Amino acid sequence: MDFDPKRDHPLGARRPDLVTTPGGIPLEEITLEAALEGRLVADEIRATPETLRRQAEIARAAGRPSLAANLERAAELASVPDGELLEIYTALRPRRASREQLEEWARRLEALGAELNAAFVREAAEAYAERGLLAGG
Repeated sequence: MDFDPKRDHPLGARRPDLVTTPGGIPLEEITLEAALEGRLVADEIRATPETLRRQAEIARAAGRPSLAANLERAAELASVPDGELLEIYTALRPRRASREQLEEWARRLEALGAELNAAFVREAAEAYAERGLLAGG
């Protein structure tokens, strides 16, 4: 059955077949018992890019374009290593990075397939430059 964002929300209840962990464990196998027995590790308790993209489609179909855009950005970031996400978060704080450093982060995000987030970092760099919030500025 094809995915229908209007019919299939909430995914966990109506289309659990479409929800898996990053390692492919189906939703019905994500249980406390599985975690206690060691069959489910912390890295498996994450939303996958596919699930986040479907949630974005659901949000868009429900007339929530801002939520959809946030979920699409989240889908891109789902495969970015946690350490890099924390570094990017820190760099995006006011006066923590120069324009050149933010541009380097944007290029790294593009290399990871996160084009929407790269554009966001570039937009932040512009806004920070205009407001004097870049490092050394």
